[in-house]
Amino acid sequence: MFAALETSVRGLSSEQAGARLEQVGPNEVAEKHRSALLVFLGYFWGPIAWMIEVALVLSLLVRHWTDAVIIGVLLTMNGGVAFAEEHQAASAIAALKQRLATTARVLRDAAWRTVPVRELVPGDVVRLRLGDVIPADGRLLGEGTLEVDQSALTGESLPVGRGAGDVLYSGSVVLRGEADAVVYATGAASFFGSTTALVEAAGTVSHFQRAVVKIGQYLIVAALALVTLTVAVSVVRGSAVLTVLEFALVVLIASVPVALPAVLSVTMAVGARQLARRQAVVSHLPAVEELGGIDVLCSDKTGTLTQNRLALATPWTAPGIEEAGLLDAAALASRAEDRDPIDLAVLATAPQELPHGGEVVDFVPFDPVSKRTEATVTGPGGRRFQVSKGAPQVIAALCAGDPAAQQVGAVVEEFALRGYRALGVARTNGSDAWRLLGVLPLADPPREDSAATVAEARALGLEVKMVTGDQVAIGREIARRIGLGEHILSADALTVPTPAREAAHEPQPAQAAAVEAADGFAQVFPEHKYRIVKLLQAGGHIVGMTGDGVNDAPALKQADAGIAVSGATDAARAAADVVLLAPGLSVIVDAIRQAREIFARMVSYATYRIAETVRVLLLISLAIIAVNFFPVTPVMIVFLALLNDGAILSIAYDHVRGADKPAAWDMRTVLTIATAIGLMGVAETFLLFALADTVFGLDRDLIRTLIYLKLSVSGHLTIFVTRTRGPFWTRPAPAPILLGAVIGTQLVATFIAVYGALMTPLGWGWAAAVWAYALLWFLVEDRVKLAAHRWLDRHPRPAPAAAEPRS
Repeated sequence: MFAALETSVRGLSSEQAGARLEQVGPNEVAEKHRSALLVFLGYFWGPIAWMIEVALVLSLLVRHWTDAVIIGVLLTMNGGVAFAEEHQAASAIAALKQRLATTARVLRDAAWRTVPVRELVPGDVVRLRLGDVIPADGRLLGEGTLEVDQSALTGESLPVGRGAGDVLYSGSVVLRGEADAVVYATGAASFFGSTTALVEAAGTVSHFQRAVVKIGQYLIVAALALVTLTVAVSVVRGSAVLTVLEFALVVLIASVPVALPAVLSVTMAVGARQLARRQAVVSHLPAVEELGGIDVLCSDKTGTLTQNRLALATPWTAPGIEEAGLLDAAALASRAEDRDPIDLAVLATAPQELPHGGEVVDFVPFDPVSKRTEATVTGPGGRRFQVSKGAPQVIAALCAGDPAAQQVGAVVEEFALRGYRALGVARTNGSDAWRLLGVLPLADPPREDSAATVAEARALGLEVKMVTGDQVAIGREIARRIGLGEHILSADALTVPTPAREAAHEPQPAQAAAVEAADGFAQVFPEHKYRIVKLLQAGGHIVGMTGDGVNDAPALKQADAGIAVSGATDAARAAADVVLLAPGLSVIVDAIRQAREIFARMVSYATYRIAETVRVLLLISLAIIAVNFFPVTPVMIVFLALLNDGAILSIAYDHVRGADKPAAWDMRTVLTIATAIGLMGVAETFLLFALADTVFGLDRDLIRTLIYLKLSVSGHLTIFVTRTRGPFWTRPAPAPILLGAVIGTQLVATFIAVYGALMTPLGWGWAAAVWAYALLWFLVEDRVKLAAHRWLDRHPRPAPAAAEPRS
């Protein structure tokens, strides 16, 4: 290492350090800053945004100022809501940087100096002491030993010992010991830096965003085809250019779902507030929809499935020794004020007071070299004896004259197979010879609710997989105890590809199959967790990932629904989409159920909105082409948009039943049902026109008002068709706020039509006839919906040959 770094135990000179700092850069994570203006403008680029913007331009050209203001406000609101969700990666990186040390003791020019951590370079020699945050990746020098806590980086639940030549990761915390180390990697090249790079690179396009794009594409194709055809017919007929432009504007306003992104965002925002009342705070709105669709939940072990504290299991006692005596001795060899996790675990199980009135007169704390503690105790009558606890092999060697010591190896191996860390205990007898008392098994026990939560998650159609940095044996034991299964895959089987291969989405069928088959993963590092999520997503799964540490941040960011559990680090919270405030996983079950209800509301609205767009767009186009009749005026279209889309925001509060299995956008079903209902709406409106024109001989302006009221009433009745898969009366009943909004807005629409606000007055008689006609066809539309569902069930979509890779 010294040769490779061109350094020595004396460190670097100031000149060498300065040259290397210019060459490798500062020891910090570089952040890419994007222009806030460009980020904001980016939300106005896309299929639906283009349609809304064209409608806005046409409104300005024909001087329809009211239309322009309405469209502009909706367009700005859509962009503003999305912009407020920005900067997830930047927040995660900032939280990661906060964990790093700010200064370090470094050997420069043969003298110890305190320098900013950002000025460390490979080849520097640094001094590490109790409580220090390790400032850069290095290797331990000399005879010193350390115990470090790297659980926030690797997920290991227990402190790890480090001796000469061992690797130290930046961001770890020194729990015991003092030593020097030589730095070999800084900044982005360090283990910590690679984690932040993964956070920056991670991310997916949500299924909500994909669904909105598909809806936009569907409507764009329909609008362009019909507008082109109708404009061509109008020009052939000799219509004025301004008239044609005005027609195009009406059709675009009718066809563009200007409120679609806003209504869906409001639905998710309302759902997010409901989730917050269930102790699940949503930091990224599309995650509300993703949470309801996840079919694989990757759960971090330490602190999530387990209690993140050491506890004693049933110990092994040497022949002739009682368990109480073993625990007494272990407690005497422990000291609460050191706050050592092992000592605290022993004291929590052992008696609270020293046995038999004993008194500790001397205590030798744990030493990484001797690997044991020792206490001298004065017992009753002033008799003194020693007790010791520590590494089983060390205690066995201490008790070399005791035949029971020969069994320690087998006992430790048995405990290891069950995922326990072993601790030997001994005491001296009357002749000051050491006698083995037994072996204590230590482990991080499962949370009391973990097994029940796993069972509930599976009942919801979720496959749960454990992900941990601990050993395979520990992972297997925890998985067995909470009912996950015992097929725990070592991270050695997860070869992490080079960035080039990763970017190219090269298939990894063997790894993907192994990941899907496993019940959990052990000995994983951040890149492994990130890789697991990517492989599952490439297999077509919608992946949820829970975690609490820095090591979980990249996978949380990459997952479709990243869930930071209670007590998570700032880095994990910033990278996650959902932050749990209550401990344990049980809150996730409630959150998933709630998310599926929110998803049902979104699908209901999307189906309604597409059906209405098809109905109005096709009606206008066919009316002009077939009978040269403009069925509605621009003002009527604006009234429809304001009253119907404004009131339908109340669907965010509707009573719905969430799916019993993971919910996903089935655009084939959504578009088929919406198109069938929309076509039925066109047919019934043309029939109304024919009756009014030929049978009753009404004036064309009066017919327009008639059609306006029919479109308004039928439009809102459609939401009661789309909100259930079965007949419209199927439970749960509509929410009072939805019923109130629909009735209230349709009364307003009826008054507008009856008294002729900016249109020909209709009168109460014809208004009543329109209501009766709309209610009759509402029942027919409900039957059409049921027939369309039956057809879809009989003609399922063929399974894809291969899953599409996701980015």
